[in-house]
Amino acid sequence: MKRVLVTVCLMAATMVSMAQPKVYVTRDISPESLVRIYKQLGVPAKGRVAVKISTGEGSNPNFLKPELIKDLVYEVNGTIVECNTAYGNGPADKKDERNTSENHWKVIERHGFLKYFPVDIMDEYDEIRIPVKDQSHIKYDIVGGHLANYDFMVLLSHFKGHPMGGYGGSLKNLSIGCASSNGKAYIHSSGKMEKLDMSKLWTPEYIGNQDGFLESMAAAAQGVVNYFQRQEGIIFISVMNNMSIDCDCVDHPKPVKLEDYGILASTDPVALDQACIDIINQQKVTAKNDPTDLLKRIDKQHGVHTIEWAEKIGLGSRKYELISLDK
Repeated sequence: MKRVLVTVCLMAATMVSMAQPKVYVTRDISPESLVRIYKQLGVPAKGRVAVKISTGEGSNPNFLKPELIKDLVYEVNGTIVECNTAYGNGPADKKDERNTSENHWKVIERHGFLKYFPVDIMDEYDEIRIPVKDQSHIKYDIVGGHLANYDFMVLLSHFKGHPMGGYGGSLKNLSIGCASSNGKAYIHSSGKMEKLDMSKLWTPEYIGNQDGFLESMAAAAQGVVNYFQRQEGIIFISVMNNMSIDCDCVDHPKPVKLEDYGILASTDPVALDQACIDIINQQKVTAKNDPTDLLKRIDKQHGVHTIEWAEKIGLGSRKYELISLDK
């Protein structure tokens, strides 16, 4: 009898370990659907809640608009959080860059966020180092110091292309998005630069290992996830609209050639990014919908490697169950 019980227990444990993460999807991109898909995850936000988004570069029109996300932010009683960028050599009063807190606040206000929400630039005053499990390139993750003020994170990402990462989704929002300016330099340089130096950062000496950069993003993403999992938790939502091949961090992005698709959500950021990539791969070329440029951008920058590495280091699974919330 004991042997049978042990066998049954082992089989049950194996079935649990083989269970694929769920990725929920709705084709309706609306404030109501954002709240609905959040509730479907079954992980209620608790304590002090950070809602991590990209506030968008000054003249970029593709960022997630306050009017779209406001019901979700209100539902979780959240604070919009961001960090400053690691680029920009323009004059100090240039309004379209977010490389300083002063400039970033101007963009945040101009994009309408202050009308609805409390907003926190997490590295405005300081930064902290948090542990990373994978130390192949970076030995820790340098994030905005105010990250320590929050118990739970709603990672609200805009899925689109990216000039260096190939695509921008949950893993980029977790890593580059939560990193301070110095932390961004540290990730982009695959651990070679801990203190941002604009005269060196984008040189071949520091930016010469593309896979190292992608693997550093995955490691940093895992660091942020582990940080919040030790507290109240973290969930991941991605909106697939206004999908240019350029990121929201690009001031003047390339025209959008893809039709809006929908909203996806999961408790697994690897599964979520993989699902978004799969959806783009499945798009058919029509007069109004052409994924060709975005797929070429992802391929050129080896973007899928970020997901591959994230799975390898144990952050999540590339296999998932896609569940539609639409009737």
